[in-house]
Amino acid sequence: MAYVAVSAISHPGLLRERNEDSLAVGPWTLCGTVTENPQTLVFPLGTPLVVAVADGLGGHPGGDVASSLVARRIAALGPAMGSEVAVREAVNACNLAVYQAVDGEEGGELSGMGTTVAGVVVQPGSLLVFNVGDSQVFATSDDGLRQLSVDDSPPHPPGRTTTLVTQCLGGSLTYRAVAPHVMTEPLSSGDRYLICSDGLTDPLTRDVLEEILREHEDGRAAFELWKAAIEAGGPDNITVAVVRVGEE
Repeated sequence: MAYVAVSAISHPGLLRERNEDSLAVGPWTLCGTVTENPQTLVFPLGTPLVVAVADGLGGHPGGDVASSLVARRIAALGPAMGSEVAVREAVNACNLAVYQAVDGEEGGELSGMGTTVAGVVVQPGSLLVFNVGDSQVFATSDDGLRQLSVDDSPPHPPGRTTTLVTQCLGGSLTYRAVAPHVMTEPLSSGDRYLICSDGLTDPLTRDVLEEILREHEDGRAAFELWKAAIEAGGPDNITVAVVRVGEE
């Protein structure tokens, strides 16, 4: 019997006062939570299974509210996200929901809140990949790491470490439509994927990520990735989900 194992961890890092990342794994969500031990959930491969990370925009009010709203909406819509069209519709619905959540709040504490989102939908034979913003999705294999998501951010200018996103869910005072990046990959037993916020990828090089994922899998891989980001200074919230397709 084919199955999907998802191991995840979410942590505020060492410099942020709170965790504004949220995570959806199937019907389960982890929103603004501090964890130091990865949790592993196992699902039968069948009904579309969504795994997504939402990273609330730093420097904006309500980033944690926006990311948790999107994670919960994605979790609810997940079983219906079985095609590229359905994924785009779900992400656009999340974008609208963020704006609707601040209706009548002009000048209020949630005004302008926003979040990125990146994730996968696992189903027999295929994997749907989607993102808006700079949270990332990678495929991992013996050949190394291959980025599947498309960053909505310009290259870092010299001397700058913070990233500006060119599109996100919410994030402005008036409604802005988004153009989600969505693609389809073939899926087979043994495939592994990494979904993460930029709190992992900003402080760590691609080589470090590849080495950890080459040596470890499942919960141990998630833990070692988090640990490496903490040892590199933990400058931002860190959320990691490691997905593996297996066969019993």
